[in-house]
Amino acid sequence: MQRRIRRRYAAERRFRWLGLGAILISAAFLAFLLVTMIGKGAGGFRQTEIRLDLDFPRTGLLASSTGGEIEGAVAAAADAQFGPDGARLLSDSAWTRVERAIERDPSLLQRKETLWLAAATNVDTAYKGNGDAGSEAIVSRLDQRDVLRTSFNTDFLVSADATDPASVGIWGAFKGSLLTMIVTLALAFPIGVLSAVYLEEYAKRNRWTDFVEVSINNLAAVPSIIFGLLGLAVFLNTLHLPRSAPIVGGLTLALMTMPVIVIAGRNAIKSVPPSIRDAALGIGASKVQVVFHHVLPLALPGILTGTIIGMARALGETAPLLMIGMRAFIATPPAGIAAPASVLPVQIFLWSDEVSRGFVEKTSAAIIVLLVFLLAMNGLAIYLRNKFERRW
Repeated sequence: MQRRIRRRYAAERRFRWLGLGAILISAAFLAFLLVTMIGKGAGGFRQTEIRLDLDFPRTGLLASSTGGEIEGAVAAAADAQFGPDGARLLSDSAWTRVERAIERDPSLLQRKETLWLAAATNVDTAYKGNGDAGSEAIVSRLDQRDVLRTSFNTDFLVSADATDPASVGIWGAFKGSLLTMIVTLALAFPIGVLSAVYLEEYAKRNRWTDFVEVSINNLAAVPSIIFGLLGLAVFLNTLHLPRSAPIVGGLTLALMTMPVIVIAGRNAIKSVPPSIRDAALGIGASKVQVVFHHVLPLALPGILTGTIIGMARALGETAPLLMIGMRAFIATPPAGIAAPASVLPVQIFLWSDEVSRGFVEKTSAAIIVLLVFLLAMNGLAIYLRNKFERRW
């Protein structure tokens, strides 16, 4: 008996250490992922700038000057300051910063001014230590003249997609993801919860309800690209909704998320003790009052847990959105749910396929933004779940 007790205690200790080891391994993988992403993506939030001295009276620019005139004046000033290829040291969109500066302060046109403009991609990557030999030589020459610096890349957070890595931003894709998630949640959550309530509280147990339950369980395991094909066939080819729009993406992802919410909602409703229902019926409450005043509020934390899982899966999906055309090059943020848009996972996929070195750190930076978006969304859902949680 003593030997059996010792073996049982030893088995308990081994199980405890195995559990602790599994947690440590998971935490190590998570830390490795975060460190790798932050290390590679930190450069995407920093931008190399070149100091350019502009003699505005000599350029002949007026307050009503067009974009082409401003771009030509900036290129001429760069050639005059850095040599014949000086304009190639600046980003393709560097002149837009000059345009914004003139709009803020038109008096610039009456004097000389020193502005810091975004550097070209090869200068940016070389200044951060990832360039080739030719670019590093250019950076060394510019650094000796003290005309280079790095600053926080605000354009990356407020701009949309572009062909130049030094000019790209994630605001367009971020806004597209936000609009798509709003459409997904607005459709999947109420329909999923009401379906769970009906199946669990009102539907009679027969072959029809058994068929519906099996179908919902199967839909929860269907590959996401199948929902993309369904969205392509129904929403685009049949209903002729706008291609590459958040409303179509939201409808498609709502179809994918709804079964998860239904299953989680039914399990949460089942977990409410029958005594709650009996007590409510005993004091004269109707069936609807029992469900919506007593059962559903107590089941809401579990329903929100299922919603968190479903929305997190939808936020990271790429395949169904590629099928409905949300991989188009969109240079402006969407104005609404019917405007063309991209989403963060698709934007990351497109940037990862680019050959320019400048897109490498931008891809990692976009992944960090996606993770922060996911954590913020989950944090809000967890807060709501804890707020509505009841103990009995």
